[in-house]
Amino acid sequence: MSIFDEYMHQGEPEKREKGYAWQTAIGLQAVDGLTPSDYLLDAARKEIEGELTIDEVEQLIKNYYQSKATHTPEDDAKQEADKAATNIRQILTEQTFAFSLVGLISIHRRIFTGIYKFAGQIRDYNITKKEWVLRGDTVLYVPATDIRKSIEYDLEQERQFDYSKIGNNGLISHISKFVSGLWQIHPFGEGNTRTTAVFTIKYLRSLGFDVTNDLFAKHSWYFRNALVRANYQNVKLSVSRNSEFLERFFRNLLLGENLELRNRYLVINPPKEMTPTSTPTSTPTSKDNASVVPDNENIVRLIKSIAHKRMSVKEMLAAVGLKNRENFVEYSLNPAIKQGFVTMLYPDRPRHPRQKYMLTVKGSVIYNELIS
Repeated sequence: MSIFDEYMHQGEPEKREKGYAWQTAIGLQAVDGLTPSDYLLDAARKEIEGELTIDEVEQLIKNYYQSKATHTPEDDAKQEADKAATNIRQILTEQTFAFSLVGLISIHRRIFTGIYKFAGQIRDYNITKKEWVLRGDTVLYVPATDIRKSIEYDLEQERQFDYSKIGNNGLISHISKFVSGLWQIHPFGEGNTRTTAVFTIKYLRSLGFDVTNDLFAKHSWYFRNALVRANYQNVKLSVSRNSEFLERFFRNLLLGENLELRNRYLVINPPKEMTPTSTPTSTPTSKDNASVVPDNENIVRLIKSIAHKRMSVKEMLAAVGLKNRENFVEYSLNPAIKQGFVTMLYPDRPRHPRQKYMLTVKGSVIYNELIS
């Protein structure tokens, strides 16, 4: 991502706009655990410099993957990230926007055409998604039968809202409520957060806000987790819907504040070692939040490498400096999963083509101890 920072802080408006668009488009892929290829990063830089057009970048990416003799799951994930990022880059630099159900559907179709067969199609089935910040629980999404009416209702309510009668706090509260409500509908089978983010950016611009900073680029996973927390409640666990995290994001985005945005603070009922005001300790207080550092050096090395990222097996191998995949899985990854330090992004689909691994709450506690 750093290769685009130089363009976002220089005097040439066109390069600055393109740099912002690419940085945001690429950063948004992280919400689904995706990272772009080096090939795309190089092509993007050339497009910013004027050596390529965006249409030429699109064609180069298409040819690049068509020329591959074989396609691994890693290639498929890179291809999705590259194509979606290129499409988002194009949308973000266009001076057009439709604040409507058709406009929302169009954004999804344009981002994911050539990636998903259902691009631009409203789902006709109900969904659930296991969430890391909910410790495996799911947000309750709008049923398929009510999707269109729900979107049209939310958009109409927003059209009628009078922003002239509220101050900054009211602005942040209202924007957070509108965006979280729209996201909770989850109208598409996949790609909802990326679509919501692009729609939100375009809408905020139509209201006159300058959102050309790196919030969506560098904190896209936080944005998604904040949306999750804003829409989740579990009375049995004493967890209520909490829009505080999303409001922090929008305060930074719209008011230029510099509030801390950390994913680990969004986990429901976290061990006290993970809360903002606590100091990590090496003494466990209970079986559930025990923070004893494992004596397995392979696991410790893996925990340090993953940190607060989501990584594929290939990325973890590179991070720990190993090449033998079988040995890594047997002696590092599987033991870390078995002992509850690491979990899959898609635990119910172990062979998911975009499978990634990340630290559990327990693993994050250990990581915080290791770096303290």
